[in-house]
Amino acid sequence: MTLSLKPLFQLSIEAGAYQKVGKTHAGYKMTVPIIGGGVSGDRINGKTLEGGSDWILIRPDAVWDLNVRLVVKTDDDCLIGMTYRGLCHGPADVMDQINRGAPVDPALYYFRTAVFFETSAEKYRWLNGTIAVGSGTARPGGPLYDVFEVL
Repeated sequence: MTLSLKPLFQLSIEAGAYQKVGKTHAGYKMTVPIIGGGVSGDRINGKTLEGGSDWILIRPDAVWDLNVRLVVKTDDDCLIGMTYRGLCHGPADVMDQINRGAPVDPALYYFRTAVFFETSAEKYRWLNGTIAVGSGTARPGGPLYDVFEVL
């Protein structure tokens, strides 16, 4: 069996200020509030609502382990819950630049996510049975993802 990908949407996230949680047994933990953003695609368009967050664990091997929960309100007033786990890593100098909010060429680091959805909206119910993957770009102010449906 062969897997293929179909473009689903582009997700932009406006992130708030990092909140330091501190050192844990698994690494250094921080949270990042989601204060806005948007979704743009052929089948889904809308805005990312304020109130979501990213719990980032910076592991001892310098890999950023992402754990995100957010809500999208579509242009036709439907709500879609979205969760994703992801990994971001690269050379130390590149990750330092990203951490400072500097723009960095996405070819210099790895930034991928596995995306899941939950909605009661009939029009978007097909998302409940869909797994998606994303390729992220770190930007000042928040990441940008190209998200693909796994077929």
